[in-house]
Amino acid sequence: MPRSGRDEQQTPALLGGVCLFLSTCEYLIPKPLPFMRVGLANVPLMLAIDMVRFKSFAVLVMIKIFGQGIITGTLFSYVFLFSLAGTCSSAGAMYLLRRFLGPKRISFIGVSVIGALLSNGSQLALAGVYIFGAAVQFLIPPFLAAGMISGMTLGIFCEAFTARSRWYQARCGP
Repeated sequence: MPRSGRDEQQTPALLGGVCLFLSTCEYLIPKPLPFMRVGLANVPLMLAIDMVRFKSFAVLVMIKIFGQGIITGTLFSYVFLFSLAGTCSSAGAMYLLRRFLGPKRISFIGVSVIGALLSNGSQLALAGVYIFGAAVQFLIPPFLAAGMISGMTLGIFCEAFTARSRWYQARCGP
């Protein structure tokens, strides 16, 4: 938890800015499908789990969702619905897992992989209902494989960052 009320206000704002920056970077990466993303903007969400209370975490999630929609120009499209469902399901699960199991029982790698799979699962369910119908079954293997790979990669990055970052340790350390 943050050390002061000031940190509780500043940390989500800073991490929200990082989410928007990473969303912008991710927007430049070509996508085979409009709603398929690497998930770079989830890194600040994972870091925030150990740093802020749930209310601030929820605000950060909303900053990410709506900011991404504005940056990518998808705010009033079906892609926004996919982002909303994917981010809310993954962020909720990541927060609960990390908070209830603790950092000693579940690493950022595990949290990230589960979050990626839930995000992809939510998006695939919506794609089946709204776009592809039964043909969505052909998207499941590549989406879940991509989710596993990106989830592991982002989780490894978070583990390395938190082990070396004095900024993070000052907010989460003993």
